[in-house]
Formats: sequence, structure tokens, C-alpha cells
Amino acid sequence: MFMFQFVQQRKIYFTISAVVIIASLAAILASLVLTGQPFSIGVDFRSGTRFEVQFSQPVTEQGIRDVFAEFDISNPTVINLIDDSMINGWQVRTEFLTPEVAQEIENRLGERLAPLVPETSLVESVSPTVGAEVSQAALIAVLFVAVIILAYMALAFRQVPNAWRYGACAVSAMFHDLTIVFGFIALTGLLFGWEVDALFVTAVLTVAGFSLQDTIIVFDRMRENLINRPFEYYEVIVNRSVLETIHRSLATQLAAVLVLIALLFFGGSSVRPFIAVLLVGFFSGQYSSIFHAVPLLAAWEIRQGEVDTLPA
Repeated sequence: MFMFQFVQQRKIYFTISAVVIIASLAAILASLVLTGQPFSIGVDFRSGTRFEVQFSQPVTEQGIRDVFAEFDISNPTVINLIDDSMINGWQVRTEFLTPEVAQEIENRLGERLAPLVPETSLVESVSPTVGAEVSQAALIAVLFVAVIILAYMALAFRQVPNAWRYGACAVSAMFHDLTIVFGFIALTGLLFGWEVDALFVTAVLTVAGFSLQDTIIVFDRMRENLINRPFEYYEVIVNRSVLETIHRSLATQLAAVLVLIALLFFGGSSVRPFIAVLLVGFFSGQYSSIFHAVPLLAAWEIRQGEVDTLPA
């Protein structure tokens, strides 16, 4: 029976991954050289001013941007607040503004667009320490997930030799995807001015979760086949496991990707960077779970000479 040779073609997949990762690192380096930062940092990660206002009548995002443009604020982050308790509510984040300027902008919004509901209006400064705390918490979360995955897979895969290698390869795939996501946001920051905000942190953690989920699905089938087919060659077991799980992974990803594509085209401009990062991360996660984590584990096992391999 014909079976696609995933393991035998692993050098090709490693080359593709290396090229994409190098391109991502190059984008980050270019951003660092041109802007002094690896990414274009949003207000959430530096000092700034946040407006939360509710209008008495519906207004448009472009109308809000036009008012801020009158004060030479060209790229505010504008989010429509959809809440049962707040109708026609908006949040706007900008660079730091003095209380006098912020008050003047708030007054202008009410004059030019629609009267504001005074009880719900809020203007406050955002400290850069908040962004630092969020970044630190996200980094700790990713590292914590990596440690938990190593421990979990060492326990869940204890029936197979060197179970910790499965966890190490799953974590490697996760960092593979995160590197690509970081490179993408660095590139879009240079090309389109997209900024890293709190939603980006959410996207990164979501990508990490999906990446690990896809990889664990394939590894779990490998574990079952290694136990149930002890006399098959290792490459045959790996190839069989990938083919037995790829349809489920593709079906799961396709459903999520179709929704994200719809949101990318029909959602607001404020969430477009978030959706685009998720899309790139999902595609990368689908690739890395099959074409990075699995070949990496197979190459590791074969190199150690601890499995029965096909004759050369």
C-alpha cells in the first residue's frame, strides 16, 4: 500500500522551517534597526491616554478618528465597546496627552459627533509599567506552559521510551510558531503601522495553545501505534500516524480559519491585526505539528539508534 513518506522527506521540511524562521528573525531585526524596537509598540505597552466614552446617538469609527486627527493624532486605537449595559460606547487609546488636551478632545467629540453620556465617560492615563507587567505575565505563561507540557507528556507517554522527547519536540514546534508570529507582526508594523497591544498578547497565547493541541494529537496516535504495532518499522509507524490524524487536524483548523477569514474581511479595522496574527499562527501551527514536530522527533529517535528503521 502506498504511503506518503513524511519521515523520509524531513530534510525538506527542516529547510522550509529554517527559511521561514530566518525571514521572521530578519523582519524583527529590521524593525529593531529602523525603529529601535522589535515590534511597533502600542499604547498598552507604553505611556498613553485611554478614552472611554458613550454617545447618545450612533457614531462612526471614522468620525472619531477625524476628531483626533484635528489634534494631530493620526493613528489612535479605536474599539467599539459592545455591551448590554453600554450602547454607542467607544474606547480610544492614544499617546500620552495632558489633562487639558484630553478634556478638549472629549469636548470636541461631543460637539462634532453626538452628545456624550457624562456618567459613563472616562479619561485616564496608562502607565508603561502596566504594559511591562502584561508582557512579563505573558512570557511567564508561555514558559509555564512549556514546563507543564514537558511534564505532562513525560507522564502520559510513559509507555514509550524517552517520553520527554515528545514534550521537547512539541515545545519546539510551539516556539517555531511564535517566532513566525513575531516576525509577521514586526513586518506588518513596518509596512502597515500595525502596533502590538493587549490583543496581540491574547493572540500569542491562543496560537501557543493551538500549536500544542495539534502536535499532541499526532504524538498520541504515534504512541498508540508504537504500542499496538511493535514489529513495524519506525518510519512506517510515524507515516501511518500522520495520515491517520491529518484529516482531523485539517477539519478542526478549517472551521476556525473560515471564521477568521470572514472576520478579517468584514470585521472592524481595530481587530484586523489580531485576526491576521491568529490566521498566521494557525497556519504555522498546522504546518509545524506535522512537518516540524513529527520529523524532529523521528530524526532524534533514528539518530539515537533506539528504534527499528527501514533498511537503507
